Amino acid sequence: MAILAFLAKVVGISLSGVMAPGPVTAVALAMGPRNRHAGALIAIGHGIVEFPLIILITLGMSTLIRLTGVRIAIGIAGGGFLWMMAVGMIQSVSAGNSQATGVATRGPITTGIVLSAGNPYFLFWWATIGLALATDARAFGIWAFAVFAVVHWLCDLVWLWALSWAGHKGSVLLGPVVQRAVLRVCGLALLLFGLLFITDASQKIAAL
Repeated sequence: MAILAFLAKVVGISLSGVMAPGPVTAVALAMGPRNRHAGALIAIGHGIVEFPLIILITLGMSTLIRLTGVRIAIGIAGGGFLWMMAVGMIQSVSAGNSQATGVATRGPITTGIVLSAGNPYFLFWWATIGLALATDARAFGIWAFAVFAVVHWLCDLVWLWALSWAGHKGSVLLGPVVQRAVLRVCGLALLLFGLLFITDASQKIAAL
């Protein structure tokens, strides 16, 4: 029963983070009209970063991630990438393209990898909250640690897949005008998140 209670806690905490608005959320919605399964592919890319990260943080990498210099570098790089994606998305919509060509050209798996590796909040979450959960999982045994990692990733998979599916269905039902409006909102959201990443990094630089 203890392990079931722990996994229930993992699902609750994981969903609270997964369902929070962020760059991956915006991209899953934006890619949905082109590919209803884009969210699942983004989750695969996310997992390519996340599974090794879970292991590494339990081996001491969490200390490295919490270093100010590392968080500054990740914030600037991640923010710059989000701006590039946002500009490409907005330009494609302004040119009359109702598909998210600004992000789709990179492929959902690649996008999932880059967005995860370049998100300082995702990395810091794993260096703090995620580390606590991973430590608790290890107390049950190595098998529980593996189950914990898979359960957490499944939360990502289900949510992102649902978002891209909703984006696809919405584009079919609501038409290209509404679809382009949604893509503009997603593009602006990426600009905002990019600004947030870079502003946070700039504040850390100023505090040095």
